[in-house]
Amino acid sequence: MERAKANVNIKIDSDVKEMASQLLARMGLDQTTAINMFYRQIIAERRLPFQPTVTLSLEEEIIAAALKRNPKRVTLPADENGNVIIDKDKHPDIYDWAVNG
Repeated sequence: MERAKANVNIKIDSDVKEMASQLLARMGLDQTTAINMFYRQIIAERRLPFQPTVTLSLEEEIIAAALKRNPKRVTLPADENGNVIIDKDKHPDIYDWAVNG
């Protein structure tokens, strides 16, 4: 007895579809078979057969990099108006950042 079939309609970027189709053909598979295999693997493992990860935002990447670097903390003096005084000989990197951004 043949099992009932169902259609799956998805939208995907045409270039992604084309590249995947070409690779699948080189493996001897068509898209229907590959998607069927993907679904069966989800059922067998009771999860996605790969681990999705979250991509960090640029701000999160900068914070993570700064935490890994553990930058040295510097306390800078200020004048009577609250303006920071930076000794360019003592802290050339901070001076450069303050002047050039």
